[in-house]
Amino acid sequence: MLSRVAENIYWLARYIERTEDTARLLSVNSNLLLDLPRATQLGWSEIIAITGNAELFDELYPNRDEVSVLTFICGDKRYDGSIIRSLAAARENLRTTRDVIPREIWEEVNQLFIAVRDQVESGITPRKRDAFLRRVIRSCQTVNGLIEGTLSYTQARTFLMLGRQLERADMITRIIDVRSGNLLPRSPGELTPFENIQWMSVLKSLSGYQMYRQHVRLRIRGPDVLSFLLQNRSFPRAVGTCLERFANALLTLPRHEIVLNEVETCREHLSRADIPLLASEPERLHAFVDDIQLDFSELHDALAKTYFARVQDNVQTQAS
Repeated sequence: MLSRVAENIYWLARYIERTEDTARLLSVNSNLLLDLPRATQLGWSEIIAITGNAELFDELYPNRDEVSVLTFICGDKRYDGSIIRSLAAARENLRTTRDVIPREIWEEVNQLFIAVRDQVESGITPRKRDAFLRRVIRSCQTVNGLIEGTLSYTQARTFLMLGRQLERADMITRIIDVRSGNLLPRSPGELTPFENIQWMSVLKSLSGYQMYRQHVRLRIRGPDVLSFLLQNRSFPRAVGTCLERFANALLTLPRHEIVLNEVETCREHLSRADIPLLASEPERLHAFVDDIQLDFSELHDALAKTYFARVQDNVQTQAS
């Protein structure tokens, strides 16, 4: 396979996963707003901080209210990580690789892009928020289902798997970071009554609540949820599972040794994590997530240097 084609397929998978998980990230906050008492000081500002683009947002919008945050993250073309920009990038990468990707996948991505574009043009109001996010998540799941059911086990599928699993692991850690992102008051006396509700909303945003109850069989507790989402090797949206699938896919490619070493570094950091301590100290959890995301960045760099041509051009043109 040409390195250019492999790169485009890899980024196609990353952008589709980014689209889905950005919608899931918004769902975390939406679920909390519904479940928590009105007296709790919880808003949308922290979502902007999690994206790492607070400076850009403040340049474009006067207030961090719900409508502004939804507009920025869902439909602002000036923000590289918005849903509309991610879908546009996925669509373009798919357009250039249509000779190796089944037509049904192109049709689903194209239809989703058109639906999101039309919704953005008409405005994403709080009333339309939940239906919009469900539509995005369901269509992205449909794309992944089409990949599983129609794409042969070739290198094209391998690079799709690599892109999907790395982006998913990164976005899962960002969603977990909601736990340490000031979404609830830091005073222990204020936090304790709502802690279980918060962890439950994180599980539900990853469609992991039922699987958690099956695997853990305990009430919702921070350390158990963190262990499940970070270290479990059975649940598809656990970071440990993503890295294991990434490693297995990598083994089918030549010259994989350097990249595989980076994967093992990530897995070692996860296995050594002091989960009870992370669950009890939001600042420490936030620092841990930052370190893991740096591991993911180094893993991507190793993959790009090994398999993709024009590494410098890639750094300039693709979102990290």
